[in-house]
Amino acid sequence: MADMPKVNAEFGATPTFEFPDGEAPKGLKVVELVEGDGPMVRRGDTVTVNYHGVVWGGTDPFDSSFARHQPASFGIGVGQVIKGWDQTVPGHNVGSRLLVSIPPEYGYGSRGVPQAGIGGGDTLVFVIDIISTR
Repeated sequence: MADMPKVNAEFGATPTFEFPDGEAPKGLKVVELVEGDGPMVRRGDTVTVNYHGVVWGGTDPFDSSFARHQPASFGIGVGQVIKGWDQTVPGHNVGSRLLVSIPPEYGYGSRGVPQAGIGGGDTLVFVIDIISTR
């Protein structure tokens, strides 16, 4: 946890990040900032979330449903989103706020997403609020 950024832990609040000095952690990391008491998300569910994604060390999000005021819904664990999400969101309950650090191999790979400002070696950091699952 020491190598992860500090984030405000209030479910539903627009996330703010405070990054530690040094490199992003290696591998896929998930920290449950708030433990929800709703149903557990399972692979194959359709999950509705609010999320805020920044490149490690950055301040401006490359994508944020908080900024759009519009949660996103998609199948989880079934390849509809990046691997880092498929592997970290299932197993957490509705009402949870997750902090996820996703290295390139679980994100957009060596190509990155240049138009979004994501380089091939960039680690992505998301705050994910799990709103519902079905």
